Amino acid sequence: MATDTSQAAARVVVVGAGPVGLFLAGELRLGGADVVVLERLRTPTTESRASTLHARTVELFDCRGLLDALGDPPREPRGHFGGVPMDLTMPGPYSGQWKVPQTRTEELLQDWATALGADIRRGWEVRELSPHDGREDGHVEITADTPDGVRRLRAAYVVACDGEDSTVRRLTGAAFPGAPAGRELLRADIAGIDIPNRRFERREHGLAIAARMPGGVTRVMVHVFGRPARRRTGPPAFTEVLDAWRQVTGEDLGAGRPVWLNAFGDANQQLERYRHGRVLFAGDAAHRQMPSGGQALNLGLQDAANLGWKLAAVARGRSPQGLLDTYDDERREVGRRVLANIRAQALLLLGGPEVEAARTLLAELIAAGPARDHLAAMITGLDVRYPTGGGAHPLLGARLPLSALPTPDGLVEVAMSLRDGRGLLIVSDSARAELRWLGKVWSDRVTSVAVRPDAAEPLHGAEGLLVRPDGHVAWAGSDPWAATAAFRHWFGRPDPGL
Repeated sequence: MATDTSQAAARVVVVGAGPVGLFLAGELRLGGADVVVLERLRTPTTESRASTLHARTVELFDCRGLLDALGDPPREPRGHFGGVPMDLTMPGPYSGQWKVPQTRTEELLQDWATALGADIRRGWEVRELSPHDGREDGHVEITADTPDGVRRLRAAYVVACDGEDSTVRRLTGAAFPGAPAGRELLRADIAGIDIPNRRFERREHGLAIAARMPGGVTRVMVHVFGRPARRRTGPPAFTEVLDAWRQVTGEDLGAGRPVWLNAFGDANQQLERYRHGRVLFAGDAAHRQMPSGGQALNLGLQDAANLGWKLAAVARGRSPQGLLDTYDDERREVGRRVLANIRAQALLLLGGPEVEAARTLLAELIAAGPARDHLAAMITGLDVRYPTGGGAHPLLGARLPLSALPTPDGLVEVAMSLRDGRGLLIVSDSARAELRWLGKVWSDRVTSVAVRPDAAEPLHGAEGLLVRPDGHVAWAGSDPWAATAAFRHWFGRPDPGL
């Protein structure tokens, strides 16, 4: 194999062209950063793994103008917590679960990232990674096997989005503590069978799930109570799935044809740090968890939304590297909380008769109301609130609801105002001049919208709100000095030419 010893340069290299890597690539391009995506597979996968987009992710897609391309996918208000049914309806325009095959999500995000100028290189498998953290010329050298031989790249930053068996994580030796898989679900997409749909059907010997999908394929998932997870280097054999299904349900699926097979366990691991100098981690490369209710995919996509605009600003020299530490602080805590709820769900879902009392009690609590609201907000990602260093405003640190802002010139949609990946300053039309002036000083990276003085609801008593590109409120109040500090912290120093 030939070796190219020259080194092409890129501001950011993203490893992995799954949904998380592709979404991150688009976010980086919106922020003006050059990005190269390296993917070991030569063609996009045809395996439809995760199929659920939750409300917060759909909000983020709306803020990037991606919803029209999705069309009108099925929306399901029902969800579950550890197999206990619950309603996921929440306030907002995108309540419930959107059922979108992962293949379609990847296609959508690849088209978007490519249109924005991302360079996606397939058949590139990373085999070496050498960070150099010098102050003046810090970079990461990447060596990859490619269809044209060994190639090398030099990047200012590398982001690992290469899944739960992350090559980048292995090459960097990043600590990945947590619990390995103790139990597992076998999963198969099977053509040519006709069985009833089953939603978390618990039987004497195990758990059975079945759902007919488009194209005449049925997805089945099965767990035999008490059976431990196996050490695997590939998917399970079809006969293993058939035997487990027969043991749990008594049905024979042997006449069907397997389209896709895999197994996923209840491993629960998380990196100690999401940032290792110039190497960062997002999605399953940063956290491994059972994909319960689609939370794993959505957690990763929201990692990308948090990181993209920050890394673009740092890579372009607009913000100091310390901004990247806020990604680690914010998303590691969110990941810890999600992994904790998924671990509880795994116990309820895969446990045998010993968990029935807990499942019954949880069902009663969900029916009572407040517990349902709490769990639904957590599963859908609508309750995420990042620390901002003080303040009691009800929106501070939370996502800004996607409403229409009443301005003197008519209604302005929040989602449209965030579409270009810039920040957003919302001020009352009667706000003091110093606040309005800040929008002009940072006008190259923040859009300003003035709302009518008689429309106080969007501001909730403040004279102004500063919203980050990911839609979270970074500052709320009336003090121009506090607002200036927030602008500097999140958006760097202003361009002296403005």
